[in-house]
Order: sequence, then C-alpha cells, then structure tokens
Amino acid sequence: MELQNGRPENVNDRLDKEIRVYDFLDKLSVTYQRVDHEAAMTMEACEEIDRTLGDDTAICKNLFLCNRQETNFYLLLMPGDKPFKTKDLSAQIGSARLSFAKPEYMEKYLDITPGSVSVLGLMNDHEEKVQLLIDEDVLKDPYFGCHPCINTSSLKFTTKDFTEKIIPALEHEPIIVNLENYR
Repeated sequence: MELQNGRPENVNDRLDKEIRVYDFLDKLSVTYQRVDHEAAMTMEACEEIDRTLGDDTAICKNLFLCNRQETNFYLLLMPGDKPFKTKDLSAQIGSARLSFAKPEYMEKYLDITPGSVSVLGLMNDHEEKVQLLIDEDVLKDPYFGCHPCINTSSLKFTTKDFTEKIIPALEHEPIIVNLENYR
C-alpha cells in the first residue's frame, strides 16, 4: 500500500462516481494524495490505511443518519475512536431520535453504497436533502482523509482545503457538533 499523488493515471477500471470526485477536487485546485487498497468495510479494516495516510490525518467515521420519520437526513463526520451516542447528537441538532438511514436513501441522495460513505458524496446531493454534521475534533488534525465515494481508495488533503475549498463547493453548510468522548 503506497501513497500516490493525485488521481490515478489509468481510470479505465474506475467507477464514474470516483472519477467525478477527482474532477471535483482538481477543479478546486485541491492537492491530494491517494492510496488504493482492498475494500474497507469497517473501521478496523481501515487501520493499515490509516497508517499509510499518516498520524497527522483525521480518519472519520461517516454515519448516514435520519430521523424516525425518514424525512431529515444527516451525514455525521466524527473521529473513528469516539463512541456515537444518538441522544447527545439529537439534542444538539434539535432532532427527534436519530437512527441509521436505509441504504437506498444513501444511494438516492449521495450515490454511495454502505461502506463507502464519504463527505464527498454530498456533491451528488443536488436536492440538498442531507445536512452535514461535523464533530469539532475532526477539524483539529492538519489533514483530512476520506473515500472518493468508493471504499477501495482513500484520499488525504489538508483540513484547510477541506474547510475553505471543499465544503463551500459542496454547498452544504455544516453544523459543528461536540460529541462527548466517554472514555
């Protein structure tokens, strides 16, 4: 597993949604690094990927959530080692009880399948159905890591580019939350 600069040279075997991510980042003049790997479905599977990306990179849990009525959808970015307590988050955002949204909503709004959830999927949310939620601790590392809408590659770019270029271009104003670390 090796860190590469920018988009893959050969994109013939890549999905369109992955190529759209590289086009999006290139259009924004975001410098990024990429590591290709086996499908990473769990945080545990991401440990070797995390080591390749480096200790200076925030690797997030990306949780796709909804309210009980399935009318409000949320993408929560939080540190991978923090426990998730729905009650705390619900109180902070003024929502009824939250739960994990069904995969079909993830595909409909973000063009992403389970295990590939990424903030970059918001570029596909043209109806603006998904509210971005970011735990403040995610923004503390100098670099940010995420999937390019598929779970066989991971990206690394500066947190500054994430907050100053990528988030504004996604047109999903985030709500910054503070999730307790119950350790």
